[in-house]
Amino acid sequence: MLEIGRALLLAPELILIDEPSMGLARKVTARLFGTLIELRQAGVTVLMVEQNARSALAISDDGIVLEQGRLALAGSADEILSDGRVGALFLGGGLGSGKKPPL
Repeated sequence: MLEIGRALLLAPELILIDEPSMGLARKVTARLFGTLIELRQAGVTVLMVEQNARSALAISDDGIVLEQGRLALAGSADEILSDGRVGALFLGGGLGSGKKPPL
């Protein structure tokens, strides 16, 4: 949160954020992702790299899936969440409903 605050002092149009949920408790992660949603609503573009794919895609417009450093899939977050290949390989399966999971 401190790093996001420091970045916002410069009134950026784009924020790059790498693994924001790493090492955080679930409740803190939910609050952090809520802050990222607020930034997006304020017109700030957020480019995020995140291992917690379900939570990241749940708040994203678009996503890119890399497999061993190569582009495997790109599209809307909804398309990626509902793609069975991605669910089986990266998200632990069971996402065939296409619904966005809760944080």
